Amino acid sequence: MSSVGRGQVMRYRIMRNDLHERVKTVDDLAVLDLGVPNVPAGSARQALAARCADPLGGGLVLAWSTRGAPHLHRPADLPGLAAALWPLGHADAAARFATNQLPKEAGKLGIEAFRATAAALREVVTRPTAKGEVSRAVSDRVPAELTYDCKACRSRHISGGLFQLCGPAGGVRLDEDAPRTVLLPADPRPPIPAEAAGTAAFVRAYLRLLGPATPGDAAKYLGTSVTALKAVWPADLAEVSVDGRRAWLPEEDLGALLAAPPVRGVRLLPPSDPFLQARDRDLLVPDKSQQKEVWRILGNPGVVLADGDLAGTWRARAVRKRLEVTVSLWRPVDPAALEAEAETVAAVRGLAAASLGTHEA
Repeated sequence: MSSVGRGQVMRYRIMRNDLHERVKTVDDLAVLDLGVPNVPAGSARQALAARCADPLGGGLVLAWSTRGAPHLHRPADLPGLAAALWPLGHADAAARFATNQLPKEAGKLGIEAFRATAAALREVVTRPTAKGEVSRAVSDRVPAELTYDCKACRSRHISGGLFQLCGPAGGVRLDEDAPRTVLLPADPRPPIPAEAAGTAAFVRAYLRLLGPATPGDAAKYLGTSVTALKAVWPADLAEVSVDGRRAWLPEEDLGALLAAPPVRGVRLLPPSDPFLQARDRDLLVPDKSQQKEVWRILGNPGVVLADGDLAGTWRARAVRKRLEVTVSLWRPVDPAALEAEAETVAAVRGLAAASLGTHEA
């Protein structure tokens, strides 16, 4: 078994995530194999801007996908995504949408809860429709066990988690440019899966981009359990020791891990950047106090990536059509490189030149 340290893993992931040098177009980005999270709205394009020269191109579509969160995807990937994210069994289905909002009887429906919700989404979303209108109509069409009493509006609502988890199978996408959430029918619109398919390939993509990782890491990323994931855990993986912790990645990527060279350069990563989606947070940010800065209960900041490691956090706000970027550094970073990246963030947000303020955390 090969042994590597944290620094080697960070260099490998930076290269696999296309953060070592910018490519020309989004078509060349490997991170789209998993999708690019868009939380908060607009952050997905910022993540693309950290990787390519044309972050607004590519014909990408926004859709609810992994864990029900909105992601940018290639349109052609949506049918496969629906099958890959379909529950791996009744127990897995119940665990994925479990919430205190719903009665215990909801869990007994298992996969049927997904199938009923996906069918209702297809029936309701035939044109651009506001999320609230869709939710009300879907709530009327699914079994009562999947809805709860909403005192605020004096009606019954489907669980928001289940609603969004069924987006891929329901064949819906989101209007990326709308100020509020608007759903549209996907094109092509895949059928409701008969069963999960392609989940192992999706897990391999996670291990390739964010590995070496454990079954627990991959299960958390998918929003499932290690027990359920065992049935689709990929074959032909290489086991490595990461600072004494057993982890895996595709065997064909082992050479790239072991040979990953030092990385130079600075990027301002948005809060939900694909690079930050790895579930081994102790590896990404070993310092516990810095972890609390990066992952908050509400309102995560962006993160500064500099010369192969995370180096601080950043926030930005628009002031009179200009972007004000404030950086809190854990160690010194080239000011000129920070200014250049702040300009990139401003450009993708359609704002004038950015102003930059820095201080040590």
